[in-house]
Amino acid sequence: MSVLSNPAGLALPIASRIKLFMALSRTPHGLLDMATPALAALLWLGTIPSVDVVVLGLITAFAGYTAVYALNDVVDYRADREKIRECGLNCTSGDLDSVYARHPLAQGLLSLKEGIVWTAAWGMVALIGAYLLNPACAVIFILGCVAEAIYCLMLRLSYLRVLVSGGVKSAGGIAAVYAVMPNPSAPFLVAFFLWLFFWEIGGQNVPNDWSDMDEDCRLRAETLPVKFGAEGSAKVILGSLVIAVLMSVALYWLTPARLSAIYFAGAVPAGLILLIMPAWRLYVEKQPALASVLFNRASYYPVTMFTVILLSAII
Repeated sequence: MSVLSNPAGLALPIASRIKLFMALSRTPHGLLDMATPALAALLWLGTIPSVDVVVLGLITAFAGYTAVYALNDVVDYRADREKIRECGLNCTSGDLDSVYARHPLAQGLLSLKEGIVWTAAWGMVALIGAYLLNPACAVIFILGCVAEAIYCLMLRLSYLRVLVSGGVKSAGGIAAVYAVMPNPSAPFLVAFFLWLFFWEIGGQNVPNDWSDMDEDCRLRAETLPVKFGAEGSAKVILGSLVIAVLMSVALYWLTPARLSAIYFAGAVPAGLILLIMPAWRLYVEKQPALASVLFNRASYYPVTMFTVILLSAII
């Protein structure tokens, strides 16, 4: 049976249905991404925020990532169906974004209406939470959702959509800074934005598109790997991640928090092991499977850096 012929709304056990919605929102990946706003607040304050901010922040962050990841599949619904119909369902072994199922809407495992309702519900929770933290956070969330939709709609228009992706992934961290400080310093914000921006481009977006390059070529999609091939993509990935690691070091002097030398002892090895080393191997060998390895390893970078910042703030 074709993956597209599975009717939505099957009488599945509740646990299985929940897993499909979690697949729609790529919950395992979203949970890792929640470390980004947490490290942002910690990096600015140098200490854990008040309990009420932590609780509201966690709820808001979970709802926000759940909504935005689901929004990606909702906006890409027709494009994903076409890709599956023309190229089949490409699920790389160990792919973090395919833990439960890949593109459950496009497969017909969930209906489009269910996807829209799920996305809107979590989006509303995130919007309310963001507003309660700081109205500026709500504005950033709305802009992030609009940017995510634009990113999806640019699939066949321009490879420059990668820049939009970098902005979307930076939004959560920037919003978290405003949640704990209404007027953060511009130099810190710029460095923090560039850190996340280049991590997303080099460690997430371009490696992910590299894994889908054959399918994207057949569908005439405009992605950076399709435009510049393996050689150009490898250079962009490596260069972006070098900048990201350098920005992580620069933040030590730009944050108002008093961090110990543990920051350097953790941040530099984390950047080398999770980003630079797999990027260099991909640059040398240029194998699509290594792009997936880099994507998965780079996904653990925010939670690793959160641990580094926490330890350097309290010790």
